Amino acid sequence: MAVTKSPEQRAWDIAATVCDPEIPVLTVADLGILRNVELLGTTTAADDAGTAPAVRVTITPTYSGCPAMDAIRDDLKTAFAAEGYPSVHVELVLSPAWTTDWMSEAGRAKLEEYGIAPPSGHSSAARHAGPIRLSLAVKCPQCSSLHTKELTRFGSTSCKALYVCQDCKEPFDYFKVL
Repeated sequence: MAVTKSPEQRAWDIAATVCDPEIPVLTVADLGILRNVELLGTTTAADDAGTAPAVRVTITPTYSGCPAMDAIRDDLKTAFAAEGYPSVHVELVLSPAWTTDWMSEAGRAKLEEYGIAPPSGHSSAARHAGPIRLSLAVKCPQCSSLHTKELTRFGSTSCKALYVCQDCKEPFDYFKVL
């Protein structure tokens, strides 16, 4: 027997297909920035084919100045319009602040497959008071070596640092723990 999804789950699934424009192998759900999808009653579709609920999508940027938010907003609206939802409001919420702890395990695996070392450990926001955990090494996504070195704290985006593997000599991005 086929399982029928609720309208809310269908709406979430539509939003979850939108990819991050800076790391296109990650969806907004993988990245953990998709916070909520809410159906808000109905609105008449422009082609008079019926009615579709208005949608409010809540996302949290990886950091407050993230330039990808405009593209993600537009991509969300496009994804919903393609599925017959003409009225979509995308709301940016800064609190609580996004943390890499919100990334899915599937998203972390996709990062590594793409050649970006996923964040290791947990953010300080997720920890209780106590000893400070130190990250001693970042694993190379090419050869899995722990013999790596940070070249610069800021890589191709503010979320990433640039590393080089001392064994295979390949440079790679590391998605920082935030």
